[in-house]
Amino acid sequence: MKKLLLIPALFVGSIALATDYKYEVTPLIGYNIAEGNIDLDNYAVFGVEIQYNDLDSIIKPELSIFYSKADYNINNADDTDLWRVALNGVYEYDKLGAVIPLAKVGLGYENMSDPYSTQTGNHNSPFVNAGIGAKIPFNDEIALKLEAIYMLKYNDARYDSNLILTAGLNIAFGPKAQKPAPAQEPIAKAVIVPDEEPVAVKPVVIPVDGDDDKDGVLNSIDKCPTTATGEAVDVDGCPASVNLNINFENNSFNVETTSDANIQKFADFLITYTTYSAKIIGYTDSRGSAIYNQKLSENRASVVKDILIKKGVPADRISSIGMGEVNPVADNASSEGRAENRRIEAELIRN
Repeated sequence: MKKLLLIPALFVGSIALATDYKYEVTPLIGYNIAEGNIDLDNYAVFGVEIQYNDLDSIIKPELSIFYSKADYNINNADDTDLWRVALNGVYEYDKLGAVIPLAKVGLGYENMSDPYSTQTGNHNSPFVNAGIGAKIPFNDEIALKLEAIYMLKYNDARYDSNLILTAGLNIAFGPKAQKPAPAQEPIAKAVIVPDEEPVAVKPVVIPVDGDDDKDGVLNSIDKCPTTATGEAVDVDGCPASVNLNINFENNSFNVETTSDANIQKFADFLITYTTYSAKIIGYTDSRGSAIYNQKLSENRASVVKDILIKKGVPADRISSIGMGEVNPVADNASSEGRAENRRIEAELIRN
C-alpha cells in the first residue's frame, strides 16, 4: 500500500513570505511648469509624500505636501512662498519587470504668501490633481519614485494649470502587514538503537473489508471512498495536496527568489519519484473582481509550472490550473489572512 507520508518532509523549515509595509514616505524634489497667464516663472519644488498601505482597499491614501519659492514675471512684483497640500488615492499596477507603475487622483489647496491677485487674478484656491508614475525598487524597503502630476485650479472666473515633475526616494517602514508562516513541526523518524532487547509488540488486527476505489486504503478507514483511480492519496485515502509555501505580493504573479528553495525541493521530489505527476494550483485573496482573480491565479500557477520545468521536471508530468479566490485557507478580512490565501498548492497524481 503506497502512501505519501514523505511529502511533508519536503517543506520543513522557515519559509520567507512576501513583505508589505504599512507606511511609505517619499522626500522629493521636482520642477513646476506654470501656465503662462498666471504670470509666474517656472520654479523648483520640494516636498514629501506619505502613503498608508494597511487599509482593506486597492486604493491607498496619500498625503502630499509641496513647497516652492516662485518669482513673478511682472515688474515690481515680489516673489511668493507657495504651499500645496493634497489628499490623493493611489493605485499600483502589477509589476512590469523591475518597475511598479502607479496612478493617482486627489484634491488639494494652494496657498501663496503674495497671490498678487489684483493684476494676475491668481488667488489662493482649491485644486484637483491627477498623476502617473512608477517605483523602481532597490530592495524591499527603498525605491526610486518618479511622478508627473497635473494640477487644475479655478482662478478668477477661469481655470489655470500647473505640471509638476518629481523624483524622490521612497522609503517603506512600519510593522509588516503579514506574519511569517509558522514553522512546521519536524517529521518524526524511526531510530534503530543497536544492542537492545527487542520489544514485544502486540499485533494489531486490521479488518480486511475491501478497497472499492482501489487507492490502497481500506473502506473502513477511507475518508474519501470515491477517489478517482490512479490519484495519489494520503493516509486517509483523500487526494494528496501539498502547500508549496509560495506566497505573492498583492496583484502580482512574480515569484520572489526567497521561494526558490521550496520549488527546488519539490522539483527534486518529482525528478526522483517518476511514478508521480503534479497539478499546480494557483489561488488569490478575495480583493478585486472574480474574473480578474481567476486570470491572476492562472498566471501564478503557470509561472510556477514553468520554473519546475526549467529545473528538470518533464513537461508531460506537470500541469497548472487557476482557482481564483475560492477555497481560502485564512480569513480574507485581515492582511495576514489575505497573504496566506495568495498561494500555490500542488496535487500529486500517481502515473
